[in-house]
Amino acid sequence: MTIPLWSVLFLILIPFVLALVSDYIRFKEFGVFDNEHPREQVAKLTGVGARAWAAQQNSWEALMMFVPSVTIAHIVGADPIQSAYAAIVFCMARVTHSICYIFNLSTFRSLSYFVALGCCFWFFLLSSKV
Repeated sequence: MTIPLWSVLFLILIPFVLALVSDYIRFKEFGVFDNEHPREQVAKLTGVGARAWAAQQNSWEALMMFVPSVTIAHIVGADPIQSAYAAIVFCMARVTHSICYIFNLSTFRSLSYFVALGCCFWFFLLSSKV
């Protein structure tokens, strides 16, 4: 398997890690998990808990950009070295994005988002050169 395909697995794991972070904070904030109405309880989170939850949601959304980009590049046989670089940079940007989201560093969060988005365009550019 190639680095871009392994990176899909890595990126799938990020939201689960963020879920653990937000669940820990949710339990700490409320003292109990409301398993009957979890989304209502999450909606009441504030501060770092709310940001961790939002980072998790955003990580799921980022997969919708990344997976098709990687898949197309893989199918058409785009340059494997450049594809690996794009995947690694995307992963680094997404980890940075999550950290910045949790610590409320909005400018850096936005910058990391655009770096990740640029990597998706990079995959399409690589795909068009085949």
